[in-house]
Amino acid sequence: FLLILAMPPKAKKEAKPKTQPEGATKFGPMPESYLKKQKTVAALNAKLAAKASVDAKKRKQTRSEITKRAAKYHKEYKSTAANLVRMRREAKSYGNFFVEDEPKVLLVVRIRGINAVEPRTTKILQLLRLRQIHNAVFLRCNKATLNMLRLVAPYVTYGSPNLKTVKDLVYKRGFGKVNKQRIPITDNSVVESVLGKKSLICVEDVIHEIFTCGDNFKEANNFLWPFKLSSPLGGLNKKRISFIEGGDYGNRETKINAFVRKMI
Repeated sequence: FLLILAMPPKAKKEAKPKTQPEGATKFGPMPESYLKKQKTVAALNAKLAAKASVDAKKRKQTRSEITKRAAKYHKEYKSTAANLVRMRREAKSYGNFFVEDEPKVLLVVRIRGINAVEPRTTKILQLLRLRQIHNAVFLRCNKATLNMLRLVAPYVTYGSPNLKTVKDLVYKRGFGKVNKQRIPITDNSVVESVLGKKSLICVEDVIHEIFTCGDNFKEANNFLWPFKLSSPLGGLNKKRISFIEGGDYGNRETKINAFVRKMI
C-alpha cells in the first residue's frame, strides 16, 4: 500500500508594490517643465490664499469702522436738529426771532437747455459742471459762487438742501468719478479706492462731508459725477420767470428739496 501524505499548499508570496521615482507615472517620467509648473501653481495658490485671508480680516475691520462712523454721524445729525429746535423755542418764548445760519452748501439744478445761450453763460455753466438740462451739483456757498449763479440765474434754480435730499441724491442717483469714468456707487470700495487717502472710506463719509461742508468737501464733491435727474413730476411752471414771481428759475432756499424730490 502506498501512503499518500497531504502536503500543505505553499503560501504565495505577496507582491511588493513597485516604487516609482518621484514625478514618474505608469507611462514614464513626467517632463521637467510640468513639474516646475506644478510647483509654481502651488506657490501661487498659497500666496493667493494668504492674501485672501488678509483681505477678509481687513474687510471685517473696515465694516466695523463704517458702522461706528455711521452711528456717530447719526448722533451728530440728531443732536444738531434737536439744538436747532431748542433755540427756536427759546427765541419764541422770549418774544424774539431766531435767525438761522447762512447755508454752507447749495444744490444747483439746470432747468434750461442749450438753445440761444450766450458764450459767457455757456462757459460759466461748464465751470459749474452743468452741461446738460436737469443736471444737478453741490456747490460751496461763498461770494464767488453766488456771483456766478447771479450771471446764470435764468438757466438754473438753487437752494439749500437738507440731509434727506443729500442722501437720496447720493444713494439713488450717485455715480463716482473713477479714472475719469462714470462708475455707479454700488459698494463702499468704490469710495475707498478714490478717497481713501482723505480718510473717506464709505458713502456715509461722502454724505457727511457734503452736508456739513467739511475740510474735504472739494475732494468729495469732485468725486461725485453731476447728478442726472428726470423731468420734474407735474412739469415746470414758467421757466422764463423767476421763482419769486411764480416761475421756476432763481433761488428757492429750502424749497429746493421738494422740487428735487420730484426729479429723483
